[in-house]
Amino acid sequence: MTKETKQKTNIKFHGRTFEGVVTSSKMQKTVVISFERRKFLPKYERYEKKRTQLKAHNPESLNAQEGDSVIVQETRPLSKTKHFIVTQVLGKARGYEERKTHLEESKKRKEVVEETAKEKEIVEEAKEESNE
Repeated sequence: MTKETKQKTNIKFHGRTFEGVVTSSKMQKTVVISFERRKFLPKYERYEKKRTQLKAHNPESLNAQEGDSVIVQETRPLSKTKHFIVTQVLGKARGYEERKTHLEESKKRKEVVEETAKEKEIVEEAKEESNE
């Protein structure tokens, strides 16, 4: 006798719905989605931008990739940190690749600045030792 098991995804949705951009799809069947929201500061009577990150289940049928704009809906807890599921892929997010390249360039510049600071400290220590 052979047993055939078929997994059905009969997950019911309830609660909140968000639209965001997939920032990471490195995990198995899970994506990290981020979106910006505006929070009101009563003291200053102004709004500030805040970024929210969520982990969501990525069904194999949708297979959302990094940089995709998606819609997620709340569902029962699927794991310790995963409470949302991707319901629709809207397409590639506008300007995502440019933001990602700028972020990588700034990280490289920061590393170069740190390296030069370390080299200067080493040179100064060597001068002090030679003077003594």
